[in-house]
Amino acid sequence: MKTLVHTEREEIENVIRACKVCYVGMADTDGNPYVIPMNFGYQDGVICLHSAQEGRSISILERNPRVCITFCTDPALAYQHEQVACSYRMRGSSVLGWGNVEFVEDMEQKREMLNILMKQYSGREFTYSDPAVRNVKVWKVVLGEVTCREFGAPHQK
Repeated sequence: MKTLVHTEREEIENVIRACKVCYVGMADTDGNPYVIPMNFGYQDGVICLHSAQEGRSISILERNPRVCITFCTDPALAYQHEQVACSYRMRGSSVLGWGNVEFVEDMEQKREMLNILMKQYSGREFTYSDPAVRNVKVWKVVLGEVTCREFGAPHQK
């Protein structure tokens, strides 16, 4: 079993776009980790997220906006020798990215961010009523450091 590191932007973006959810990790003021699965949109190094206006994550992020976001493709079981247990592995790819959450308040920018999110899943844009836009918390995370790994890759012979 081998882990490959990928640094090409295209490979990183392919992994992100292949994912249905991301996992957003944050730390509260006591240093306790808090990780939540979220729907997301991705465009040009920016992750777009949305949530309710209030909650534990919002309280944490208002005090410490630093996050780590994890993306992982669906893993698949693979093996080199069917009868050899230690040759079995899970194959997949993951991306970890770090950044700071900025809560978007401008109504038009919120609509743009919501469309980036919706394009991730539907490939299309939508219209949003003012009450709907006002009642959603939109998160913007510009990814700084990013790592990408392919795990469970076979060794070359």
